[in-house]
Amino acid sequence: MIQSRLSLACAAAALAVGLQPLAAHAQAQSEWFVPNQQRSAPAPRAAPSPRPAPAPAPGAGAAPTIGGGDGTEELPQQQVQVQLPPAPEVPPLPKGQPTPAAVIGILSVPDVLRISTAYQQADKELGARRQKLNEDAQKEQIALRDLGQALGNERAKLSPEQIRNKERELQDRISTSRRKFGERNRIIQEAGQYVMAQIDRTLEQVAQAVAASRGVNLVLNRAQILGTTADFDLTPQVAEVLNKVLPSVLIPPDGVSAVTFGVQQQGGATPAANGTPVPPTPPAKPPASAPAAQPKR
Repeated sequence: MIQSRLSLACAAAALAVGLQPLAAHAQAQSEWFVPNQQRSAPAPRAAPSPRPAPAPAPGAGAAPTIGGGDGTEELPQQQVQVQLPPAPEVPPLPKGQPTPAAVIGILSVPDVLRISTAYQQADKELGARRQKLNEDAQKEQIALRDLGQALGNERAKLSPEQIRNKERELQDRISTSRRKFGERNRIIQEAGQYVMAQIDRTLEQVAQAVAASRGVNLVLNRAQILGTTADFDLTPQVAEVLNKVLPSVLIPPDGVSAVTFGVQQQGGATPAANGTPVPPTPPAKPPASAPAAQPKR
């Protein structure tokens, strides 16, 4: 029983998190957008039919399962086959103004991120935190294994009450480790989301500005295009402008939740180079007024 608990805790301790992978981020992007238009909230979609899970992107760590499970797999939900009511009739609409001729541009978001200095900076910093988390998890794994072996060696010398106390202490240690590494995992994930939110916001503005400057009114994702020429590609110019506009991003300090860090930024704190907020400089005191001149007698 103790060995099974140790195996579960050791598996849960091996955590690896970081920035959103490039492939996954590219899939999350829209296939097209219209420049100079405000992006509205997406319309609700019908629930799609169950599909097999996509393969993870290279270098993306699998999300660990914190805590035990019964080992059963959740079956995909089947769509209900029901008889729908009659569909409403759509009346004919008057002829409206035709849409303008499409002037198409092509954009590759993954290539822009590979060139982005802000993305590379954040990827390096969060990668170091992820490495430190893995090292600490390995140390904890060794410590838990040693505790389990020590308890197994001493079991014959202990009374049943002492054995229960030792098992309870070991279980408390496992639970504490599970919470600690789960919290650190969550904080690093939130930092990656905080970084990507900054990059996505500026990237969309830059892409629309570049498209407008070249007279493009429809930008397509290059991942959806089978073939094109360099004349349609907006990627190099978008990457160049993005590095000028957003050379770096704010990264929450290590161990600080992105939610807390965002509240601190809203409060007026000025971030330092490493992302740690610095209290704002107090306003200068007004100079003391000179004494009034005494009238001459």
